[in-house]
Amino acid sequence: MQTIPHIKLKKGKEESLLRRHPWVFSGAIAQASGEIEEGDLVDIFDSKSTFIARGISATGSIAVRVLTFEQEDINAEWWKRKIGEALKLRQRLGLVGNPQTNCYRLIHGEGDNLPGLVVDIYGSTAVMQAHAVGIYLHREEIAKAIAEVVGVSAVYDKSSTTIPFDSGLEIHDCYLIGSHPTDTIVESGIKLQSAWEGGQKTGFFIDQRENRELLRHYANGKRVLNTFCYTGGFSLAAIAGGAVLVDSVDSSARAIELCTENIKNNFSKSKVEHNEITTDALEFVRTMPHDKYDLIVLDPPAFAKHRGALHNALQAYKRLNAAAIRSAASGTILFTFSCSQAVSKEQFRTAVFSGAAIAGRNVRILHFLSQPADHPINIYHPEGEYLKGLVLYIE
Repeated sequence: MQTIPHIKLKKGKEESLLRRHPWVFSGAIAQASGEIEEGDLVDIFDSKSTFIARGISATGSIAVRVLTFEQEDINAEWWKRKIGEALKLRQRLGLVGNPQTNCYRLIHGEGDNLPGLVVDIYGSTAVMQAHAVGIYLHREEIAKAIAEVVGVSAVYDKSSTTIPFDSGLEIHDCYLIGSHPTDTIVESGIKLQSAWEGGQKTGFFIDQRENRELLRHYANGKRVLNTFCYTGGFSLAAIAGGAVLVDSVDSSARAIELCTENIKNNFSKSKVEHNEITTDALEFVRTMPHDKYDLIVLDPPAFAKHRGALHNALQAYKRLNAAAIRSAASGTILFTFSCSQAVSKEQFRTAVFSGAAIAGRNVRILHFLSQPADHPINIYHPEGEYLKGLVLYIE
């Protein structure tokens, strides 16, 4: 068995852990045994010295992320078992070995009982991000386990932007196993350029897969505006669904280039009019022509990455949706999203409601949207429900 330092909780502070919530906050700790470094494995005991859980330590308000509620070794076999459990779920979802969609999320942090770890599969490559130092320190074991269990030929570590900046670690994104492959990424039969080495997140917003399919259903004959388009996921879905006009807007010239490449690779003979617009998406929505579009996508990056930014984020969601609803043609369908974990479903809906009231339009809700099943939410960790969306009908 491993020799692991331990912490003891204050009386009554074990209740959330007994309900299997996977975090220990710093204010709950009464004492620690010796010097515990960030990223160390630690055992958690209640005030009566009864073992509760084992996890990885961190500085900041979340002091420990729980890996297991058992006294078991965290070793190579343990990582293989946990990754195997995650893979089994994706197999049940029909995502493994699917020729129409070969990109999916394999590990979704707390949703897969592996807090601080995200792994996405793109064909024969796994892209992993550690959101905690303790996970990063195990990256070699994790990469080997992924390659062995899933059968990928390359594992790319992209943790440079996700490890806390004050960790003191010098982190460089790199291949832990293999190198950049040449296989094609496919989602719902649409070919995509790989962007994990230089793109946002792990390279593509896999979490919008099912919402893009829904938009495809609505797109036939529509004039579509896709704001914050990144590499064009919603634009591609709109064209595949029979849109007659698609305008893709993003402030990143590189994102627009990738969007254009993706469209050319899939729809070289398409008669749809597609325009690439490199500009600030919020400003574009504020000044867009009235009645030009009848299907609009608002999919901004996270406006609130922490609680301190919540107020400003809600104001931004309100202004963005007000501008879109105000300028929309009668009969427009609006897909609007928030991927800010700090913003709850209720807060986002209130912000959109406020935007509709400011615009003075009649609006009906057609769909409530969330993240797909390969981004599962641990029932004991409701904070994992980060993606919120609404489909609105504007009269």
